[in-house]
Amino acid sequence: MRELLYIRSGRLAWHERDDPTLQMPGDAIVRPFIAARCDGDTVPIHRPVSRAMQLGMAVRVIDPVVGSICGAVPFKGPFAIGHEGVAQVVAVGAGVRSVGVGDIVAVPWAVSCGTCGPCGRGLTSKCATTTTRTLAAFGFGPASGSWGGMVTDALRVPFADHMLVPVPAGVPALRVAAAGDNLADAWRSVVTPLRERPGASVLVIGGGARSIGLYAAGLAAAHGAEVVHYVDDDAGRRAIAEELGALAAREPDAGRTGYDIVVEASSRAAGLRRAIRALAPGGVCTAVGYYLGSGTRVPLMRMYATDATLRVGVSHARAVLPELLAFVARSGFPAERVTTLTADWDDAPSAYAARTTKVVLARDPLSQPALPQADITRPG
Repeated sequence: MRELLYIRSGRLAWHERDDPTLQMPGDAIVRPFIAARCDGDTVPIHRPVSRAMQLGMAVRVIDPVVGSICGAVPFKGPFAIGHEGVAQVVAVGAGVRSVGVGDIVAVPWAVSCGTCGPCGRGLTSKCATTTTRTLAAFGFGPASGSWGGMVTDALRVPFADHMLVPVPAGVPALRVAAAGDNLADAWRSVVTPLRERPGASVLVIGGGARSIGLYAAGLAAAHGAEVVHYVDDDAGRRAIAEELGALAAREPDAGRTGYDIVVEASSRAAGLRRAIRALAPGGVCTAVGYYLGSGTRVPLMRMYATDATLRVGVSHARAVLPELLAFVARSGFPAERVTTLTADWDDAPSAYAARTTKVVLARDPLSQPALPQADITRPG
């Protein structure tokens, strides 16, 4: 079988490896047929950052926690890449009850068990069962576990009853290509705070976590925000934001004194500070990008004076997937408008490296899904 490897900046390639097998009764084997490129994957693909980040960690300019996620030499290839996808179940272990062969499922980016303490609190990306260092995740390389990447012909998924969330009938798979990470990340950044502040005003500062910012703008508009302002210096993304119901501009509205909800998706320390200063009293800012510096400055006194809340952290996609998918099925939310390149699966090595906002790889699901291996319904 094939899997897509990140080799080095600007270079990806197909690699042949053995087919995965069921190892535990709760395992499933899935065949991804839709894979979306996470915003974060563009960091090593488009820039040769490995050695610079290694040096930065050594002198404490970059927070050393980066090494526990991406390796002592961050993003050093080769490793299997990709962690957003929709897949078809092709084999299940004897203990799997909630999904079966042929089912179309969304796969969350982080590997979790569903029963430990953190999972019970909705912190599925900090699962105590699967996490040995900082994260247990597909597509990040060996520092985050030997789970492999999602741009592959077959993938073993543990704790399948918990991990695999069926895509509702009638929902196009391309629409929820990013549900396992970036779309779910946008959901938590606006939908939860909007429930606490119905009709709130929303500002999205885009440009870094590119697709997350656009999904957030669209979800905010779809959930009844009073106004959604989207800020980005890219005209193409501003046009997408407008299609999704936001008011887009290169700079924030100078006449606006404060926003109830701000999504910081520029992935820059300066953007984070601007986002916090844009909050109205009692407002909440969710930062969805990477802030690698060990000394990122935050205007804490400003937050104190305005009673502001800052939320920073990995997204817990599995915790929100059922509600997110149900919303898309009910509303027809057109998340696919954020996709700027849909490419054939076989073209992954070149397409995944494209310099565009959101890449989605696609191929057809199998008409008769079945993995040729012995005892696929019994633990080995």
